[in-house]
Amino acid sequence: MRIRFAPLFLLATLALSGAAGAADTQHAPRFLGPKREGKVQRVVTIAPSLTDMVLSMGAGGTLVGVSRFDTDKAVAALPRVGGFVDPSVEAVIALKPDLVLVQPGPGNQRPVERMAELGIPVLLLPLHTVADTLAAIRAVGQALGHEKEAEAIVSQFEATRARIREAAKKLPTPRVLLAYGFEPLVVAGPGSFADELLRDAGALNVAADAGSAYPVYSVERVVRARPDVVVDAADVDVGKEKIQALPGLSAARWVKMPSLALLQPGPSLGRGLEELFRLLHPDVPVH
Repeated sequence: MRIRFAPLFLLATLALSGAAGAADTQHAPRFLGPKREGKVQRVVTIAPSLTDMVLSMGAGGTLVGVSRFDTDKAVAALPRVGGFVDPSVEAVIALKPDLVLVQPGPGNQRPVERMAELGIPVLLLPLHTVADTLAAIRAVGQALGHEKEAEAIVSQFEATRARIREAAKKLPTPRVLLAYGFEPLVVAGPGSFADELLRDAGALNVAADAGSAYPVYSVERVVRARPDVVVDAADVDVGKEKIQALPGLSAARWVKMPSLALLQPGPSLGRGLEELFRLLHPDVPVH
């Protein structure tokens, strides 16, 4: 099932993550607030990708609160603590967590710092790149005492990535535009994890000349880019027909991402990479 409000979370997350990446040179996971004591038993996550990490390593029983954008059935009954850019300090404190997992960005910096000031341990997990995402999975595993499970997730992704890269070496290189939204036209640019995965899948990202990881791309530039394939990663079609009709895009092959696997930097990235490869090379089996 496609999630109608996912783009609102996604676009806000992408924009703020991009801004954070430009302003913040600290990309490694790091703690704020008091030092954790003892086993972590109560966890709050403030992004669906972080919830997915906890669930994927078998630690879902520790979750006591999630963001309002979380849609996994496993957390359907849990309290909501706001969104990525506007987490509620009061709601988080009321749940008495041992640890809060946060994807940092300038929009949530002050409330997250306030949580730490009030005595709640916070683990900041930047998710700008694939390397950031793998480091975050390992950090969450270490914090929750699930190091082996976390390492297994990382190893599985790395094996998938190596397999896809090897398959892509033997194939033509399509020129690809990956769009997160059409009005405005927000695309995957250099420095984003999607840009890395496009290259893994054997594509040339036509927006690699953009100035940021998640730029608003101009009509003039997209016309000049003339992609062979447009990957539609948006869930709202507003503005799509106008973009499709542009010279240089009307002849492109348009494909739709079948799930959100490529859109949330976390344990699903391997599946997202496989989906991307199949979209770009539909006649080539993935073994």
